[in-house]
Amino acid sequence: MDNTLFPTKGNLIIAKNTLALSKQGYELLDKKRNILVNEMMVLIDKAESIQSQIDSTFTEAYKALQKANITIGINTVEQIGEAVKEEDNIEIKVRSIMGVEIPMVHIPYDTLTPQYGFTRTNISLDDAYSKFAKVKKLSLDLAENENAIYRLAVNIKRTQKRANALTNVMIPRYEKITKDIQSALEEKEREDFTRLKVIKGQKLRKAAEEELLAKQN
Repeated sequence: MDNTLFPTKGNLIIAKNTLALSKQGYELLDKKRNILVNEMMVLIDKAESIQSQIDSTFTEAYKALQKANITIGINTVEQIGEAVKEEDNIEIKVRSIMGVEIPMVHIPYDTLTPQYGFTRTNISLDDAYSKFAKVKKLSLDLAENENAIYRLAVNIKRTQKRANALTNVMIPRYEKITKDIQSALEEKEREDFTRLKVIKGQKLRKAAEEELLAKQN
């Protein structure tokens, strides 16, 4: 049997403290959930905007690439493309939102430097290179946002589960325990009060009888 169910003043204090902490915990979890939901909605809108930019930039990039294929030749474009180095300078840092770690993907340079010569190229290839570089940057931003959205969604679900456990289990349980202990203690106090009145009445009657006997003698 749970010792907290015994109607004692100590258990009443413990039950009240636990109830207060449970309510406080629920309020904090509710605030955290709302903050995370708001943050996730902002990121969802941002992800949709980035995806739209990627779609339009991809379209422009492929048009520029097709023009470059026509003007300088597909073989030349392929040779230049093979000379371009793979991206290996991506940095990943972490920021925290209400204890949820969100990765930040970053390329440490901002200036766009072509990785090919200008003897066999033209402005169409430069335009394609620039737009595909923009798509790369947008893709990193989209990956960062989608990863953040996923992590926030997981934590929101976990936070909601904990909040539900408090509001549906812990808080009602300790409200009932507190009420039951208070009722039991009040009943005990009434019984003690009645018992004391009976004892006091018996003492008064006994004293009166002894006084009467003393007068008769």
